[in-house]
Amino acid sequence: MKKVVLLVVAVCFSVFSFAQDAAQKIEDANAAMQAKEYAKALELYESAMSNLGDVQVPDAINFNIGLAAYNSDNYDKAIEYFDKAIAADANADKAWEYKAGAYGKMDKYSEAIDAYKKAIEAAPSETASLSYNAGIVAYKGKMYDDAIGFFTGAVEGGYKGETAQYYKAVAYNKLKNDDGYKAALVEGVEKFPGDDKLSGALANVYVSEGNELYKKGAGILSAANTKVNEGSLSTADDAYAAEVAKAKKEFAAALEVLEKAAGLDASNANAQKLIEACKAAM
Repeated sequence: MKKVVLLVVAVCFSVFSFAQDAAQKIEDANAAMQAKEYAKALELYESAMSNLGDVQVPDAINFNIGLAAYNSDNYDKAIEYFDKAIAADANADKAWEYKAGAYGKMDKYSEAIDAYKKAIEAAPSETASLSYNAGIVAYKGKMYDDAIGFFTGAVEGGYKGETAQYYKAVAYNKLKNDDGYKAALVEGVEKFPGDDKLSGALANVYVSEGNELYKKGAGILSAANTKVNEGSLSTADDAYAAEVAKAKKEFAAALEVLEKAAGLDASNANAQKLIEACKAAM
């Protein structure tokens, strides 16, 4: 924390007394901050600021007061003081970041995202971590397009890449964008091959695709057998053989996809069952 600068001017005894009291309260507030007694620090800061007398304080004290308010869960007041710090260009980059966090705590997601964008502008070297935090807020606020963009920035910047990539994929899924979901998972497995969440999620995608191919093959075979049972088709007919060949093609395609799933997640019981079913049908 930055120390306050005290200029004591002996105009009269009462003014000096007020200044001395304010200075002491600020020192006590700084000590409370160091001790993580944030509510106490906020009370002391505000009491001092309401009657400074001749005490001269730097603009950065507004950031300190905002931080005390933030950490004592007084988010409206935190924003008030962070705005003062921003206006004075005193720790503005961190003030934007904490202001964004305060809005996020209050579930004011649009305001939080706007503040995170300002934080990124103010501290471009922190883009990756700020993007991740902004992505989490956007995701919570169901602002999934924004979340995808922010998580992409976090991955590109190398901050919590595995988690950011996973949430990026899930955001696509929330948007019911199946192609985007799969592409994000494929990208994630390529970048982070040891991540179980990404591998498991992609395995489930492949199981779903394999199941659809298996059902298609089973449907073709069932329809052909129904015709045989009805007498309109014989198992010796070329037409029947052609239908069986079509079904086996689907089973083979399903098997290829399901083996990808098993390769990603050997514990996936659905993948194993479908693999056995495809082999039996072929």
